[in-house]
Amino acid sequence: MSLYKEKHIQYIKSLDTKHQDYSYWLTEHLRLNGTYWGLTALCILNAKDTFVKEDVIKFVLSCHNEDGGFGAFPQHDSHILSTLSALQILLIYDSIDELPSIDKIVEFITNLQLPNGAFQGDRFGEIDSRFVYTAIQSLAILGKLNEKVVKGAIQFTTSCQNFDGGYGLGPGAESHSAQVFTCLGTLAITNRLDLVDQELTGWWLSERQLENGGLNGRAGKLPDVCYSWWVLSSLAIIGKLHWINFDKLREFILSSQDEITGGISDRPDNQVDVFHTIFGLAGLSLMGFENLAPVDPIYCLPVDVSCKIKRWPYSDTI
Repeated sequence: MSLYKEKHIQYIKSLDTKHQDYSYWLTEHLRLNGTYWGLTALCILNAKDTFVKEDVIKFVLSCHNEDGGFGAFPQHDSHILSTLSALQILLIYDSIDELPSIDKIVEFITNLQLPNGAFQGDRFGEIDSRFVYTAIQSLAILGKLNEKVVKGAIQFTTSCQNFDGGYGLGPGAESHSAQVFTCLGTLAITNRLDLVDQELTGWWLSERQLENGGLNGRAGKLPDVCYSWWVLSSLAIIGKLHWINFDKLREFILSSQDEITGGISDRPDNQVDVFHTIFGLAGLSLMGFENLAPVDPIYCLPVDVSCKIKRWPYSDTI
């Protein structure tokens, strides 16, 4: 089965032209995240210039708030998730210097960290291990990690590990593939993968593959294309990518494409969306499929972009 590259490019390009659609406005709270998903998918398809760089940067900066964070859309409250998406987009376009105040962004992020090392997503207080990863990657992009933040993040992340090798959204929470990715990502960025039981975690991740080749998020659940990223990237981080049957997973992802409109869905014959399109393509990239641009399993960015990020520990902290 083929990858419909041109159709996927046209599908992503069309997403910001549907202003009359009810669904367009229902997803306003995901607009900045969606821009990152679409742009990164285009990068993987070697079609980065499909979007107009200046228009994208203008939109990103319009989402910046006085508290230093970014909202998902202009005049939306700041959130750590949309803040990371904004920084990832600007990094892809080599435009971090367009930010009005890096120190203000750093202040917004670090103020969300709690005494136990966890991070809130915003001022309203939701706590989740993915917010730790989001904060750590954001600070890494800015080159502003510090010992206090890193120590707390490692402490909280390791407390989320379960007896089965997986990680949950908090201490004692059920293991989930997406949380495994965020926790391993945090430990990779902070240079502490030595704290991971890599054999046990690799076993738990490899158990996510089902008979039809797809991957699920936890035991007893249906396969979903997005886990092609969460599971494969996690295995790549710990050097066990070969523990998955590539042929069967590729077939599952490719069968989830819409050959008419382009785009990829969560599983065959369902409605496509940009979320599953990016993570399906990223999964295919990790498997080295059809000359797709390589993607960094730690940052979910093209490797020619992630290489710009300063690695921890910084030379002046050693």
